[in-house]
Amino acid sequence: MTSGSEDEKREAERRRIEAARPFLVTCLVTGAVMQTLDATIANVALPYMQGGLSASAEQITWVLTSYLIAAAVMTAPVGWIAGRIGRKNFYIISLAGFAVASTLCGASQTLEQLVLWRIVQGLFGAAMSPLAQAMIIDLYPPEKRLHALGIYGTAIMLGPIAGPTLGGFLTDALNWRWVFYINVPFSLAAALGLFLFPSKGIRDSMAKFDWMGFAYLGIGIGSLQLMLDRGTTQGWFGSNEIIIEAIICGTSLYLFMVHILTAQKPLIPPSLWADVNFVAGIVGFFLIAMFTMASSAALPPYLQTLSGYSVLLTGIVLSPRGIGVMLTMQFVTHFASRIGYQTFLFVGVLLCAWTAWTMAHWTPDVSAATVAVVSTIQGVSMGLLFGPVNAMAFVTLKAELRTDAAAAMNLARNLGGGIGVALSTAVLAHSLQVSHASLMVHVTPFNRSLYEGYAGLMWNPAFPATAGTLHRLIERQAHIIAYSDDFLYLTCVASFMLVIMVLRKRGTGPAPKDVGHEPVEVA
Repeated sequence: MTSGSEDEKREAERRRIEAARPFLVTCLVTGAVMQTLDATIANVALPYMQGGLSASAEQITWVLTSYLIAAAVMTAPVGWIAGRIGRKNFYIISLAGFAVASTLCGASQTLEQLVLWRIVQGLFGAAMSPLAQAMIIDLYPPEKRLHALGIYGTAIMLGPIAGPTLGGFLTDALNWRWVFYINVPFSLAAALGLFLFPSKGIRDSMAKFDWMGFAYLGIGIGSLQLMLDRGTTQGWFGSNEIIIEAIICGTSLYLFMVHILTAQKPLIPPSLWADVNFVAGIVGFFLIAMFTMASSAALPPYLQTLSGYSVLLTGIVLSPRGIGVMLTMQFVTHFASRIGYQTFLFVGVLLCAWTAWTMAHWTPDVSAATVAVVSTIQGVSMGLLFGPVNAMAFVTLKAELRTDAAAAMNLARNLGGGIGVALSTAVLAHSLQVSHASLMVHVTPFNRSLYEGYAGLMWNPAFPATAGTLHRLIERQAHIIAYSDDFLYLTCVASFMLVIMVLRKRGTGPAPKDVGHEPVEVA
């Protein structure tokens, strides 16, 4: 009699969760989108912030890097905090804090205030993506988890892709402060929705946190990002500052790896790295984030400064990339079991590399139709890659490792994005200097084409007016060459994604038996 009553309760609970599943997934996905969106939404608004806050070009980049650093560092303790207070409670707190920090970012009157609140925004936002991923997976039975990952993957990829487009539109239509204000209503609505859904939080109040490992990781990531951000302006290793940051970074990350292998309960469980598929997935996720964030940061200024596109037109021609991601995610979800991951991965890498190679051969007069087509194909390539790579990382993991794995995956995403943008900026700056110097070699008194005939009337550097015109022409050509080299760098990044097919363990099937076959309560 008792057994029958328990079965009825279990069945009723299952129906309740299944009925609320679309609503819960919507709330969870909203937070994930807001968190990833804010990694890139401020990109196109930086010149406006720079003028409004009286900051230099170097200082204003802290608006981006402060958020990435804070999010990357705070990703590590997500599993521990979720165990202490419950995943649902932690998610609600993160959403509320993110909304408050976004409001304060928009209201900032000085650069110092904006950077401070961006750090707070990154700290609260760091947990939303890994928590959403783990909770969405647990809401679905094993046979539907690839579909769940497709939903999550679409959201996580649309954030950095749509960020520059939405940021440009809000800045053009209103002002730069609205790139932060836009987070507030969506974050609060998602928090309220989760709060109204009752759940039985499963907590582990006895869990201990690895503060030593956290300190090593935080110092290592922070010094790495500082080194990459300031390396170009400081002359890289010709600067004592960069040398000191490199030493601190190398020492901290080395101590962190040693600590993981020797501590009893390290920050990131070593058992995660024993899973070949997880290692392949996290490497792939890192490289995808490098490519996505770097291309999202490079394309808008190229189109606006060299091609003369308006902010609105730039958003329009780049928006098909998001459409390509969404459509391909759905295709992968439905046909993965028939076609197989390997085919999707191979085609995705080829298309991704092809789009970057194509952009490397663009000229400023590239048509809007061409940009839209290439953006669509690039979105298709990302959609082909993300779902299989994400599923690959989790397919053989035990249930108790999922939250830590999701946190590690999002740590890889933040690091990949930050490193990708920093390296892309460094490649662009270095190539610009080299290209400018190589072009200036031809501006000499011995180059008679600059002084004789009709050409001399336009390019003769002996006259101030023509010298200015010649300088602007050289600057423009140097920028064209530099962006071409930058897109070639992205081609190399895309090609490196082939490593995931080398690392991937073939013949992996569904999730292991210890992963429950019933929807799990949102805790």
